[in-house]
Amino acid sequence: MGNNFVASLIPHDDGAAKHLPGMEMPYVKLAATDGTTVDLRGPGLSVVYAYPRTSPPGGNAIDGWDAIPGARGCTPQSCAFRDHFAELKGLGASHLFGLSTQTTEYQKEAANQLHLPFPLLSDHSLSLAKALSLPTFEAGGFTLLKRLTMIIEDGRIRHVFYPVDPPDKNAEAVIAWLQTNYHSKARG
Repeated sequence: MGNNFVASLIPHDDGAAKHLPGMEMPYVKLAATDGTTVDLRGPGLSVVYAYPRTSPPGGNAIDGWDAIPGARGCTPQSCAFRDHFAELKGLGASHLFGLSTQTTEYQKEAANQLHLPFPLLSDHSLSLAKALSLPTFEAGGFTLLKRLTMIIEDGRIRHVFYPVDPPDKNAEAVIAWLQTNYHSKARG
């Protein structure tokens, strides 16, 4: 498998998220791993990174997972947001959330195992995905979110990172965007 195979695994912008910037968040409540219910229409600045799924503790991925562009990298992405959590808060992020279509019970295991200082949100019913027409894909009999990150300010999507590649650098890209587009605004 040469460089062409590796290049084919890089997600390409298919335009599936171009409608999101400027949209108001819908009235959808999502279960969080900290036991709360979250409404993303609230005040403040929220960073929500959507990821397809975390693998079970045994590491058994869905058959063909490695061949799906952009599918791999959920754990490194979550760990990067964990490692940059304080910096994101310092740049004005009131809330940081991970989002997937996995159940809250499944997500709790990942949140605990990865020692995440922020909750993961479950869109198991696909309510948010449908309301926002989020980009999804099918694998292993599941409907999964394509990897993207939304910057939401006072209930309105200000910016979307899509596609996200590489996943482990997504938190750094969000920090750079906040430093340029939000932090300077908050100071000035």
